[in-house]
Amino acid sequence: MKRVTVRVPATTANLGPGFDAFGCALSLYTDVTFEETDEGLEITGCDEAFTGPDNMAYTSYCAVLASLSEEVRGVKIHIDAHIPICRGLGSSAALLVAGAIGANVLRGNKLSTQGLLNITNAMEGHPDNLAPAFFGGLTASMVDNGLPVTVNFPLHPDWEFLALVPDFNLSTPLARSVLPTQIPRADAVYNVSHGAMVLKALELGDEKLLRNGMQDRIHQNYRKSLIRDYEKIEALVRTTGAAFCLSGAGPTLLCITRQRDLQKKLSKKLHDITEANWEMMPLHIDFNGAQILKVE
Repeated sequence: MKRVTVRVPATTANLGPGFDAFGCALSLYTDVTFEETDEGLEITGCDEAFTGPDNMAYTSYCAVLASLSEEVRGVKIHIDAHIPICRGLGSSAALLVAGAIGANVLRGNKLSTQGLLNITNAMEGHPDNLAPAFFGGLTASMVDNGLPVTVNFPLHPDWEFLALVPDFNLSTPLARSVLPTQIPRADAVYNVSHGAMVLKALELGDEKLLRNGMQDRIHQNYRKSLIRDYEKIEALVRTTGAAFCLSGAGPTLLCITRQRDLQKKLSKKLHDITEANWEMMPLHIDFNGAQILKVE
């Protein structure tokens, strides 16, 4: 066994009040192929800036081999990415997950998925994107004594996700830099209660409960100043009855609804009120998580 191809779904984190805890896998994918060679590192399929040893797929690959006390040999990595970079759809997590699975498969599947999550969470710092990328569906995660703990929650099958992806990016460090170091107790209570409502609404398919539950006081109000036209788009989406939130740290904005024609409703009006170009991506829930496409 010398070559493996791994497919990892995009993910949306937070889902409003579930800051650094909630995540959901979506039907947009990055495929990464790993082939062991007798030479050094070769990375293709991505910008030249990402072809060095700091590429996240490679660093994750090496971290898993290190945990197995295995030698890092030469490897060719080909990345076929359809998840936009630095847009809040889990592009970094997808590479970390792919690298971890690729290394594990090539060395005999010695680690469990939980073991791979432990390794990648130590690199990423929080499991909100990693957990749904590995396991699929809707997850809530915490870190207990340094290790991630994840559970899956049921989802009503009729939910439609519409990602509004702008033509500009937003780095996660910048999006985190605007957050306060302390929050009032009332805001913490607000988010805990609203987060519980979000999970139940997603299970029941209750659009009104989801719309109300997805309010947040911990991160979105601070980050929206970094995203052009945020308030205009939020106001427009709310007229349709859909739930609305940042996808991860942004700048992608996420609409969640049971309406089949939401994209049509928003299309013309969105372009009329915004300055940037926003691509509308209709997505579904990915219930499978990361998959091994081919082993040779």
